[in-house]
Amino acid sequence: MGTELPPLEISITRTLIVAGAIASRDYQDVHHDAELAHRKGAPDIFMNILTTNGLVGRYITDCFGPTAQLRKVAIRLGAPNYPGDTMVLTGRIEELDEQAGTATVRVLGANGIGHHVTGTVTLSFTEATVTVTLTDEEEA
Repeated sequence: MGTELPPLEISITRTLIVAGAIASRDYQDVHHDAELAHRKGAPDIFMNILTTNGLVGRYITDCFGPTAQLRKVAIRLGAPNYPGDTMVLTGRIEELDEQAGTATVRVLGANGIGHHVTGTVTLSFTEATVTVTLTDEEEA
């Protein structure tokens, strides 16, 4: 398959990090208190996994349209998302069954220091509105 989804750039702001932590009830100090994050060895506050998970879900549902339903999200965090950076989410369709209305997408979120998130999302949809870019491999 290998069809690429369009990238999504997300500015990593303090507000996004703190709001995501509050919305997910993650009151761990490294997600909202820069001084305490410094004391624990981090250069600044950083995004929690629940916010990242939500952003991955948003990316997939934005790409597949309003009928998309996430069935499984399996992600792993890598390089932290710190304020002032930009995370670029990209995806590649690994499996697509238009008859059954299902897809599996490999997702990568990269920032200025490396890969923030990697994983796979499985979804179902009743009407796909997938926006894709053909790779050289598919055009040949």
